[in-house]
Amino acid sequence: MRYRVLGPVHMTPRMPSAAKPRAVLATLLVQRNTVVSTHTLIDELWGAQPPRTATTTLQVYVSQLRKALLAGPDGTVAETGAEQPLLTRPPGYLMRADAAELDLAVFESLRAEGRAAYGRHEYEAASRALGRALGLWTGPALSGIPHGPTLETSAIRLNELRAEVLEQRISADLRLGLHQELVGELMALAHEHPLRETLHCHLMVALYRSGRQSDALHAYQRARRSLVDELGVEPGPVLSRLQERILASDPSLARHGEPERRLVPVGGSGRHPAAGAPGAADGPAGGVRDAGPTVWLPPAVADFTGREDQLALGERLLAGDPADRNRVLVLSGRAGAGKTALAVRLAHGAADRFPDGRILVALRDAGGRAVEPRTAMATLLRRLRGPQATAAGEEPGAAPPLPSSEAELAELLHRRTEGRRMLVVLDDAVSEAQVRPVLSALPDSTVILTSRQVLGALESVRQLTLDVLSAPEAEALLAACGGERIRDEPEAAAEIARLCGRLPLALRVAGAGLAARPHWTAAGLARRLRDERTRLATLALGDLDVRSTLLTAYHDVDEDARHAFRMLGLAPLPDFAPWTATALLGADPARAERLTERLVQAHLLEARRRPGRLAPVRYGFDALLRSLALDMSAEESPQEGTAAVARLCRAYLTLARHADAQLAPGRDRLAHEAEPVAGISPEEVVGGAPLRWFQEESAGLSEAVRQAHAAGLWGLCCALASAAAGYYEAGALWDAWESTHDLALDAARRSGDVHAEAVILRSLGDLSWQRHRTAQAVDRYHLAWHLFVRHGDRAAAGRCLSAEADALLAMGHVGGAGRGYARALSVSRPAGDVRGAAESLRGLALVAQREGRHEEALARLEECESAARSAGDHRWSEYARRTALALRTALGSGRPAAAASIPLEVRPGVWLFHPAQPAERAA
Repeated sequence: MRYRVLGPVHMTPRMPSAAKPRAVLATLLVQRNTVVSTHTLIDELWGAQPPRTATTTLQVYVSQLRKALLAGPDGTVAETGAEQPLLTRPPGYLMRADAAELDLAVFESLRAEGRAAYGRHEYEAASRALGRALGLWTGPALSGIPHGPTLETSAIRLNELRAEVLEQRISADLRLGLHQELVGELMALAHEHPLRETLHCHLMVALYRSGRQSDALHAYQRARRSLVDELGVEPGPVLSRLQERILASDPSLARHGEPERRLVPVGGSGRHPAAGAPGAADGPAGGVRDAGPTVWLPPAVADFTGREDQLALGERLLAGDPADRNRVLVLSGRAGAGKTALAVRLAHGAADRFPDGRILVALRDAGGRAVEPRTAMATLLRRLRGPQATAAGEEPGAAPPLPSSEAELAELLHRRTEGRRMLVVLDDAVSEAQVRPVLSALPDSTVILTSRQVLGALESVRQLTLDVLSAPEAEALLAACGGERIRDEPEAAAEIARLCGRLPLALRVAGAGLAARPHWTAAGLARRLRDERTRLATLALGDLDVRSTLLTAYHDVDEDARHAFRMLGLAPLPDFAPWTATALLGADPARAERLTERLVQAHLLEARRRPGRLAPVRYGFDALLRSLALDMSAEESPQEGTAAVARLCRAYLTLARHADAQLAPGRDRLAHEAEPVAGISPEEVVGGAPLRWFQEESAGLSEAVRQAHAAGLWGLCCALASAAAGYYEAGALWDAWESTHDLALDAARRSGDVHAEAVILRSLGDLSWQRHRTAQAVDRYHLAWHLFVRHGDRAAAGRCLSAEADALLAMGHVGGAGRGYARALSVSRPAGDVRGAAESLRGLALVAQREGRHEEALARLEECESAARSAGDHRWSEYARRTALALRTALGSGRPAAAASIPLEVRPGVWLFHPAQPAERAA
């Protein structure tokens, strides 16, 4: 083997001498053939306070490793063409290593082989495979290097796996009658691991079978003393029961057995020792066991949280009439939602209703692949008859082999379950076709079926979809897993729950990860989770990996759906309308809908009802699925991603211009030629509700500006920001206005587009004026005017002069404002800019009103109204009409002097209460 991590970390033929490159190597090896993010490696090497040069230093370490990986025994680098196993893969690195090259992979394979042999009661083969697995160890896992969070948790996990393999190998040896040979080894192990009750059980059984009853009882007392002194707890029920049986000289202990293991499925009636417990009958010597209920379930989750409504529904189904046929409950939901945990909890709570047995059968193999129906039925039959069960009329231990055909297996399963009150949990179904043959063979049984897919084509079933937990439930589960530090930082806990998408698996990993790292805080974990590009890498602990779990659902769908998943990851948050999918996928609306609905069925995308919206159903990702979509987008070419962003931005631009044209005809918007996206009709999407469209799509529009800027689509970035400016102004969305226009200004300058720069600066001047930063507004208007003149756009230059005069009027410079409006009018009229002329006439009317020339003010307002009407701008013509009416009303009050000091509506909806006071926007 070339790589070793089961002991001191080592690599042949040449190992780096420095500690940190070796730590990088180890981190990559324990996650071989998987991308390890740069963030994870930096966190592993330097913890919460990396140096400023962390990324560069990491690259140096990777370079050193690559040289070492290609070096020969003499240290010289192999010739060009040798395959480099350490690859760069966004967002980090990937270490390729064949299973035969890494001792950990060989260990896991031998462990699986040994466990399988043990499950088949082939104890000699199990002992041999498990012994070979243990022989690979040369010391504590991952020793000889500094440990960060990943290596620390991996070392804990691996050392625990070694102890588990050791215990199972001893259990197999006990069943082979090697109790005397094991006594010395077990004494040493019990001394080394005083808190592992299973080892004490094995030692007591070995001593008892060796004729050393008193030594076995002394071993119990030593174990009890260790538990009480170290933990303040009494021995568990298995160890205590074993002591009682030794005191009673229970003859069944003389048979080959092992202490009951919590994860081994239970068989037996409850009046005799469980299968696998000390003294359980084993093989022919034990005779035929009691024909009690068959119970083959994993333990229920101790800290199960929430799901009260779903539990109540499931319990009502299980408590139904036993005569009802085809009682099937389908629990569907996304990967990690806790479907299996809920099914197992229901099964454990229903023992009295199913006296003939409760069995769980997994419908995927260890590699996540779907098992065939006949394999599932064969597994169910083996669990039904138990390890010692026999067919009627046959000698004990001589159970006949199972048939091989699906039809024969179904017939046998039907006979074995007919008339029996049984509960069967079929876990993690892939499709309706996989489970139909199994369900048809279980007509008298109640079935709980879990699946990541919505198995809507199954007949006569009850469907229950598991969503994520509620916010209080999520925070409670996080606290149960994370302990006091979660409870001490409630704000950080709420943020962690949100960033975990309130998904039970993610919450468990986050909480357990925090508990395993005493130097972390809840706030620190929340900070790590904020980056959606590295969020999934943070949610990994030992063999618990949220990303791997979510990937199983991703790989369950076809390539078209996977491509759609990757592309829709570019959609704006928090959700998006169907037309967004049409744009991103570059498909016609019908095909886009089919693909999005396929993802919804696979629980890779959420369909969210939004009654009263223009689009009553919108789609969205939760925090984790979006992170996965962004992660998997690396499979797409950069050109495809940029093209999708361009289509999305073009769609937003077309729709925003259509909506803005309805709100304010003639508004000064940046011209940009953008081809409309096929299949998206502004009339259908926006309809006659332009303001509602802007309100519903405001966040998406801002995100589209950011995406266009990030993709280098400079023209689209500027045009989008300009098209949204009118809505931002009308809605007083100052922050969105500023952030999008700052990006657009940068885009205009990067592309050298003088006209775009001028348009954006003019809009930013309006923003400064609205926020009472009048000096800044004047500067921006003046610079925009120069750029418009340079570009030759006289109409836009005239509007800048009018806007600059507005700022001067707000500052109390009435005379300067009047000269500015007159100059603007002299530019707008010759340029044929009717809307610009209306703005200038309005300004001259305001100045005349301030200076007491009321008849002139009314005349100018009439001209303004006429110009606005000619421009088709109802908003401005109404403004001119009501301003003139207010002035006439003031003049008719008998106090003409008061007309000069009434509040001025300087623009539609924007008021100036006194020249010395700032302008304010009307509520």
